[in-house]
Amino acid sequence: MDSYDWHEAGLTVGEVAGRSGAAPSALRFYERQGLISTDRTAGNQRRYRGDVLCRVAMIRVCQQAGLTLAQIRAALAEAVPDGQIPGPQNWELLARHLRRELDTRIHDLSRLLGALGSDATSPAPSA
Repeated sequence: MDSYDWHEAGLTVGEVAGRSGAAPSALRFYERQGLISTDRTAGNQRRYRGDVLCRVAMIRVCQQAGLTLAQIRAALAEAVPDGQIPGPQNWELLARHLRRELDTRIHDLSRLLGALGSDATSPAPSA
């Protein structure tokens, strides 16, 4: 069996959607936002490189963690430089980035919860 060239563009939007679980419209959105890239055929059809599947998986993990588009862009820039095929070390970098983001969010929410004090359990005043 020939090895797959991850840098060769050849996957259609439908193929990437089917393999990644992301809707074609989401893939086009990610492209417009600069989160993934694509090549174009002579007929102006999108063709994705195989490594886009890893990037889409990373985007989806970031979304599940509640990151904004700007935060996702920063996380991907830190974890996977452009043109690099994501590997285990990139996933570890992304995981570290997400841990920092989530730890900060948990700390902020805990502080907010503490500021609310016991009044948070009191019933709301009647109108």
